[in-house]
Amino acid sequence: MDETVSSQKPNSRNLRHGLSLMKRALKEHGARALDRRTRLSKALDQWRDQLISDLGGVEQISTQQRAIINVAVKTKLLLDSVDAWLLQQPSLINLHKRAVHPAILQRQQLADSLIRAMVQLGLERKAKVLPSLSEYLNGNSKPKPSAPASPSAVPVQAHSPDEFECQEGGA
Repeated sequence: MDETVSSQKPNSRNLRHGLSLMKRALKEHGARALDRRTRLSKALDQWRDQLISDLGGVEQISTQQRAIINVAVKTKLLLDSVDAWLLQQPSLINLHKRAVHPAILQRQQLADSLIRAMVQLGLERKAKVLPSLSEYLNGNSKPKPSAPASPSAVPVQAHSPDEFECQEGGA
C-alpha cells in the first residue's frame, strides 16, 4: 500500500522557495556546496573577486575582511535564490491570508544582512598599493604600506632617559 512514487501532480499552492534547503547545504558543506563549473558559481566567484579588488587586492585585506566577504557571498547567493523564486510567483500576495508572502520578509532580512556586511567592509574603493618607481627599478616589487591599518599597528619608539634630558635642557 505504501507507494514511494506518487502519480499525482504536485500541489501548486505548496511551492517552496528552497531557502531552508540552500541554507542547510551551505551550513553542512560551505562553499563546496556549489559546483564551480556552473554559471551561478562563476558569477559568485567574480563578485567575490570584484569585492576583493575594490578593497585594494588580496594583499591588502585582513582575515576578518575575508570572513565578512565569504559571509556576504553566501548571503548574496541566498538572496538571489529567493529573488528568483519570488519573481516566478504569479502574485506576491497570499490571497487566502490577505498578506504578503512570508518569503518577502525573509528576503528583506537577507538584504539587510548583506547591507550590514557591505557597510563593515566599507563603501569606498581603495586603491591598490603599488611599489614606487625606485623600488620597482631596484627589484623590490613589494610596496611599503603608506599608512598603518590601525592605530595599534604604529611602531612605538623607545626613548632613552638621556634623550629626554637633552630635549628638556635645550628648550
